[in-house]
Amino acid sequence: MHDTVELEARGLPTALIITTEFQLEAQVQRDALGMIALDPVVIEHPLSSLTEDEITQRAAQALPQIKSVWLTGQAKGA
Repeated sequence: MHDTVELEARGLPTALIITTEFQLEAQVQRDALGMIALDPVVIEHPLSSLTEDEITQRAAQALPQIKSVWLTGQAKGA
């Protein structure tokens, strides 16, 4: 989160990737760090216990959102 906020503050579009389990925590940190407009890329939870094929599916889930963040600053609606 801190790295994302720092890069965004420097004008570099950055895609923060979180799982559904951490949406509230990400929002609280984002707001506390003054980056209220930061729209994280949200993928399904969990991540650490997945097979390689399942991780590939999560990456495919994230990719449209990541592209949207880089191009528009918003992950939603991608």
